[in-house]
Amino acid sequence: MTPTTRARPDAACVAAVDTAREALLAVVGSDEIGDYAGHDVEGERLVTHYFASTRRGYLSWRWSVTVTRASRQKSVTVDEIVLLPGPDAVLAPRWVPWRERVQPGDMGPGFLLPTEADDPRLAPGYTAADEAPDDEAVRSVVDELGLGRERVLSPVGRDEAAERWYNGSHGPQAPIAQSALDRCSTCGFVVKVTGGLGSLFGVCTNEFSPSDGRVVSFDHGCGAHSQVSVPGAQGEDLRLPEPVLDTLGYDDVERF
Repeated sequence: MTPTTRARPDAACVAAVDTAREALLAVVGSDEIGDYAGHDVEGERLVTHYFASTRRGYLSWRWSVTVTRASRQKSVTVDEIVLLPGPDAVLAPRWVPWRERVQPGDMGPGFLLPTEADDPRLAPGYTAADEAPDDEAVRSVVDELGLGRERVLSPVGRDEAAERWYNGSHGPQAPIAQSALDRCSTCGFVVKVTGGLGSLFGVCTNEFSPSDGRVVSFDHGCGAHSQVSVPGAQGEDLRLPEPVLDTLGYDDVERF
């Protein structure tokens, strides 16, 4: 690794504070320029001078004036003047692309969430038809049957969904599942889903369950299992027991 050599400060450029201020005054008003705030050596015969900014809305920003000197020349010239944030300046948050900003639950009525053409969660739905010599005829039949999905779930999308659901609040590690006596695999209210996810997940249809209308893993569970019953409710007499006759005590009854 080659060590970097630090440029030597150029005495003429370092001393050109007044030259830098005059150049800055020619660009902005004197009411926007504060005290001198030091300098940085940018390179050989290249120095940047800083002046505090008093412009409204730019707290802790500073004016940056870069000066230089040509080889074998005594005069100093100004390269550029910019307004830069200082070490304590308040800056806007780093810009994040919309794809990274969207979180689960952000969708609402009227929102549109486009999928990218190379989304790994999706795969072309016409792969076989595109390879067939009469693919247009195949597509027309598929569309007529209502099966014309241009993109379908890919193995990557299926595995990501399975992992997300299994580790979520309707998987086996949920607190309600840990305290349940029975699992969803034996519950009559669970409808099995089709496809590759059907071996592990179903949909709960019990309106009294906290999982109603949601995908649950077969090893999930809750207290609304179809096999939960009231003790004595099946095949036993639910009438009240015969009253007990007290033959030892008595009550005084007023005679009429």
